[in-house]
Amino acid sequence: MTDATPTIGVLALQGDVREHIRHLEAAGARAVPVRRRTELDAVDGLVLPGGESTTMSRLLDVYEMYEPVAARITAGMPVYGSCAGMILLASEVVNTRADATWFSAIDMSVRRNAFGRQVESFEADLVVDAFGPEPLRTVFIRAPWVERVGPDVQVLAQVRASDDREHIVAVRQGNALATSFHPEVTPDVRVHEYFLDMVRAATS
Repeated sequence: MTDATPTIGVLALQGDVREHIRHLEAAGARAVPVRRRTELDAVDGLVLPGGESTTMSRLLDVYEMYEPVAARITAGMPVYGSCAGMILLASEVVNTRADATWFSAIDMSVRRNAFGRQVESFEADLVVDAFGPEPLRTVFIRAPWVERVGPDVQVLAQVRASDDREHIVAVRQGNALATSFHPEVTPDVRVHEYFLDMVRAATS
């Protein structure tokens, strides 16, 4: 592992694993799927992909990966969560199963499926200063939104929803990054480049 080409894992229990690996490689990383503790130990950063958050929560326990991932995040490993991954990084989750677990890496309250059902999925062009001046095409699929952030959380992006209100959809706190949307399903790799820079900074 080197600072120039970090090794970034994608949690490969469920969700958009291949899409994130493709984008990370395009951004300049070595990207690998992570299903076991030994694979986690070998990475500089970790992506929690989009998928189904309660299913991922259960599989983290089934594969005995919750505690190892939590320990790495607490120790400062950079982590990025998209959609379901955002939910797993929250400190509070609204509208989830009673037995669900999450990592509390970002001081925020997240509402699951806040934008509606699959049929209500949508796309939007957002200008996100952290990702560059050009509009970023964002895809929301049964996406969460952030209802509350703590004082140490940086809000990166908001989007206007069907309730005609602006809702937070991208945040960062320290070495943790999260988006409601799925950058891995668009051709744009700027979110992954941003995360890669976070990993380089943490490992330099």
